[in-house]
Amino acid sequence: MEKIYLALVDTPGLFASIIRKVTKSDYIHVVLALDSELQEAYSVGRRNPFVPLIAGFEKENIYQIEQAFPTARYRIVSLECTKEQKEQIAQQLENCYQRRFRYHYCILGLPFILFKKPFYQKNHYTCSSFSAKLLEENGIKLFEKHFSLVTPKDFYELSQTEVVYEGALREFTGALTGA
Repeated sequence: MEKIYLALVDTPGLFASIIRKVTKSDYIHVVLALDSELQEAYSVGRRNPFVPLIAGFEKENIYQIEQAFPTARYRIVSLECTKEQKEQIAQQLENCYQRRFRYHYCILGLPFILFKKPFYQKNHYTCSSFSAKLLEENGIKLFEKHFSLVTPKDFYELSQTEVVYEGALREFTGALTGA
């Protein structure tokens, strides 16, 4: 068996505090990663950690995120998959990244989540709906609901995952660089 990784992220900010309040969860962002060091990590979120209004599909840079949010907290979990699933997911992530400017954050879908009504607008996702859809397309069905209704809290509550790290992003990056 192989592993893929999910990083659940808690960052400060107005939009994050609204999401935290509505979802009643500390972790408000989901990142899908191919490695435990988060060097090959992707999500639908801010294109630049310093600019909250421009969002879409991006490769995450934990060092940039640490600069923008020095108090960010991460919970990194592993999820078992087959070698074929991991290869397919890696290929799809690469394809999405090559076409990243075609993907956008699904602001219109946010009220639908509150009312538990599935909503899909082509190439528009939240961080959690993108991850849920990609995993489901590759035979990893984790939720008994439409992918557009999946939230970061749903990923937090998964029993199929194993916690790899939980704590300050600064400590995580420090351990990676030996600082």
